[in-house]
Amino acid sequence: MKLVWCPETAAKAYIDTVELCGVCNDSGIAELVSSMAAGWNASFIVEAWSHGGGTATSIGLTVACRHTNGRHVCIVPDERSRLEYVKALEVAGMSPEVIVGEPEELMSGLNGIDFLVVDSQQNRFSRVLKLAKLSNKGAVMVCKNTNSRSASSFSWRNVGYDGSHWLIRSIFLPVGEGLDIAHVGSCAGNSSSREGKRRWIKHVNRRTGEEFAIRK
Repeated sequence: MKLVWCPETAAKAYIDTVELCGVCNDSGIAELVSSMAAGWNASFIVEAWSHGGGTATSIGLTVACRHTNGRHVCIVPDERSRLEYVKALEVAGMSPEVIVGEPEELMSGLNGIDFLVVDSQQNRFSRVLKLAKLSNKGAVMVCKNTNSRSASSFSWRNVGYDGSHWLIRSIFLPVGEGLDIAHVGSCAGNSSSREGKRRWIKHVNRRTGEEFAIRK
């Protein structure tokens, strides 16, 4: 199994998010992330959010779920953040699924994530990426606000995987405060993990140092 791109669904989610994000001031990233999640037909979307963060991206992710019949879960660290988040999304006519607790601890109970969004301004965001239990179809992981000082040394090479997933490609987009996006593949569904890995050849971008793989 693997993620399959559907441009029609991506376009529909993009348009719907553009319309809804009129209630927000930080649209732009929202439309892009929404179209990616919908286009990849994400069935389990998880994001980590905390007090003071924008909610346009969350609106976009909820829109994507409407098009994929998926599940969107937001992890917040405390009750204050939960109340703020729920109130903001209710303005857009949405009733989000929110769980309260430290993202690092809650990740162990969230299996099969195929679209993950974290904020680099949050503490230990890279740790959350490492602990995510990804889908056997693979996953897309998005890191927001990567222009910030806390994310200046971030690299997908340092995330690490459990042997069943590997980095296919990654890209930085100068959208908003910066987006770092990684597409992660899975060897599940192949006749063997060894056979699955043989289909990919790892390369290193000499300019950026990022690793990626191409199918052979």
